[in-house]
Amino acid sequence: MRPLTGTTTDQAPADPTATDDMLATQPIGYWSGLAHSAVTRHLRDAMAAIDVTQPQYWVLNRVNGGPATPSREEVVSQLTPLTDGPHEISRVVDQLIHRGWLSIDTGKLLRLTDAGEAARVRLRELVTELRAVVHDGISDEEYVAALKVLRRMVANVEGDRNS
Repeated sequence: MRPLTGTTTDQAPADPTATDDMLATQPIGYWSGLAHSAVTRHLRDAMAAIDVTQPQYWVLNRVNGGPATPSREEVVSQLTPLTDGPHEISRVVDQLIHRGWLSIDTGKLLRLTDAGEAARVRLRELVTELRAVVHDGISDEEYVAALKVLRRMVANVEGDRNS
């Protein structure tokens, strides 16, 4: 661990009622975890209302959005780090094939069907609406600043000091 240098603020216990002048003392783990839980719940609840899961949306986007048509293995490998377990994305691919939103071609590459593309577009519209709710009152500059701070914190704890 690196020795403390410069100005370091002592950390106070997590306090959801902390005033602005107390925020510098608040633990990032608490607030980032709370934000993650609230935003994820908001997205997943809205998607559940139309019988879709967030991992299904990820797979549809990945199959549609890469530079080349991906194989099942590529999709599973790329998206598994985002999930709660090693088998979730493989199951999602099976669900989407069963639903008729994905197909596997003769080269074993995943492709969106017309129904899958229509679902992806519909979900993209929903996610755009949900993002507007989450970002209400937050400028793009504030959002970028928040992400840069979080990215730096991740780099700090993962040892990449050049980020």
